[in-house]
Parts: sequence; C-alpha cells; structure tokens
Amino acid sequence: MVQHDHEPRLMKGNEALAESALRAGLEAYFGYPITPQSEILEYFTAEAPNRKCVVLQAESELAAINMVFGAAGAGARVMTSSSSPGISLMQEGLSYMASAQLPCLVVNVNRGGPGLGTIQPAQGDYFQATKGGGHGDYRLIVLAPSSVQEMADFVFDAFRLADEYRNPAMILADGALGQMMEKVTLPTEGSLPHSRQSWATTGKTADRERNIITSLFIQPEKMEQVNLALQKKYARLQQEARFEAFQTGDAEIILVAFGLAARICQKALELARAKGIKAGLLRPITLYPFPSKAFTSLSPDVMSLLTVELNSGQMVEDVRLAVNGKQPVYFAGRMGGMIPTPEDILREIERVVSMQTVPEEGGVR
Repeated sequence: MVQHDHEPRLMKGNEALAESALRAGLEAYFGYPITPQSEILEYFTAEAPNRKCVVLQAESELAAINMVFGAAGAGARVMTSSSSPGISLMQEGLSYMASAQLPCLVVNVNRGGPGLGTIQPAQGDYFQATKGGGHGDYRLIVLAPSSVQEMADFVFDAFRLADEYRNPAMILADGALGQMMEKVTLPTEGSLPHSRQSWATTGKTADRERNIITSLFIQPEKMEQVNLALQKKYARLQQEARFEAFQTGDAEIILVAFGLAARICQKALELARAKGIKAGLLRPITLYPFPSKAFTSLSPDVMSLLTVELNSGQMVEDVRLAVNGKQPVYFAGRMGGMIPTPEDILREIERVVSMQTVPEEGGVR
C-alpha cells in the first residue's frame, strides 16, 4: 500500500503527475514538448538540479522513446510523456520494448485529432493505446485517470505493474486532466521499491553472464516462442483489471465511460436519478486489461448500456464484446476536442430509455 502525505496541495494534473514520478524513484526522463502536456517536461527541468534524476529534452519523440529503451535496458526507472501525434511517433520503439520485455512509463495527455488536430481534450487514442498501436502482437498496460489525484496515484501503479510484468505501461489522460487544478495528496517519496533486475544490461561479472537485450529473432520458431511467452503474460495480466461502479445495484441503464467523460457522466447520473431514471455508471480504470467481468455480472434488471466517449466510438467495441449480446449497447460521443455537458448526456439517456421497450434491430446503435 502506497503511503501519502498528510497535507494536500493544489496542483495541475501534469505537475502532480511529474512530482509523483519523482517520488516514485524516477531515474531518467526523456521527452519533447507538445501541448497540452509540456508542463511535465517543464516541471522535471525545474526540479532536476535538486533530485537524483536525469532529465533530457530530446530532439524528437523518436529520439526520446529510444533513449527510454536504452535506459530501461540498463535497469533504470524511466518514463516519457507526450500528446497524441508525439505518441504516434513512439510506436516503433514501444513495440521493440514490448518484445524485449522492458518496463517503462509512457504518459499520453490526449488531444483532439486526427492529424495535428487541436490542443483540446479528447479520447481518440483509445484504439492506439489498447490494441498495441505499433506493429506485431503486443499490448501495453493502460491506466485511465479521471482526477488530478489519480494522475498522481496512477504513476505508482503504472511503475509497479511495468516492473512486475516487464512491460511498458501507459497513463492515458487528456488535455483537461493535464491542465485542471485540484487538491491532491501526493504519494510519499521512497514508498515504491525498485531493485535492479537480473535482465538489466549491467555487464558480465564473476557471478553472472552478460545479458543481451534484443527484439530481433530471425528464426520464426524462436519468434513464435517469444510471442507465446508474451501472450501468456498478457493472460496473467487480466487479474489486474480494475473498474469503479456507481449506483449499479438497481440500475436499468448503465453508463460506461473513462477519464474525463466519466466525470461528466457522474453528474449526468445525478440528473437522471433526480428525474426518476434508474441510471448507474461503470468506469473502467484499466483500459488494458479491460474489465470485461464487470459486465458479465450485471443485474438482469439492466435493460441497456450507453457508452460515452470523446471520440467517434472506440471503447464501445470492447463494451459490446464484454456484454456479448445480453443487452443492447448504445453510443454517444463528441469529437475533435468538443466536450458534452451533463445535460447533453441526460438527453442521450432519455433517448435510450425511450427505446428500451423496442430496441433497434441488432440491439446496437
């Protein structure tokens, strides 16, 4: 259990995340500025002279992720951060690190796209984060905070999971969470142990052979064995699935949302309840592994689900797979940095409730 300070602070999400990383024993950070996450790099730069941490602004996101690869291979606790277009440039390096089974933390403060897009918050990177993103059969561990407090806490969770499963972990936030200020109680410095692992390239000594880290396996038989080992690890990772439920016990319609959208849905849930609509909310915390079991144990009173996202409909696919046709799953979303209000979501809830007795063909929208 991670310990926390007694006194709360008022901090931006980006700054709380950066301070938490330093308290988690961060030894190296490599990154490149891009809105809306540049405060992370700025905070590290200001604090580096006073902390035992290497901080370097790389010449590009491509350079940054390969520096992360090198530091992770040497056994360092290392991270990078960026926003959507920059994360796209890191995909090759992340695939290499997943194959080499190296732990690191990657922070994506998601902005609207595609392309250079806008600096406003969005959730259009869900597919990229949860389905691999780069080439080959691999996965990232993905955590989705919905508050400044979780921006700080999930740093410790991500480093712990990355180390335990020897896999890159990602915190998938958004521009609003990175920029907003809230009270936060920071984790206590030094409360996350970190020891040099046997796989690190610390050289050949009298009691160990040299260790060569690579993602290159020319023989297909060997490459298949590497893939099978990764898939076995991902199966074991399913035990780490996490979610949060709000008023689902008697709910007839379940909202499903993560991150910023989940915060808005909490208010929409209150508005719906005030109008006599029995609404509940399921908030996935781990986007990978996705908490599918939360949907298989829903009450038989649940007549439908409404997935709310800041994109064109991405997590809704995983919700439909988890529900497996037992209830109709509807979708409501905004794109390009547009944020729905609780009243917007309430109208969607009312629309779905009005159709519950006569579901659309196929049970989906």
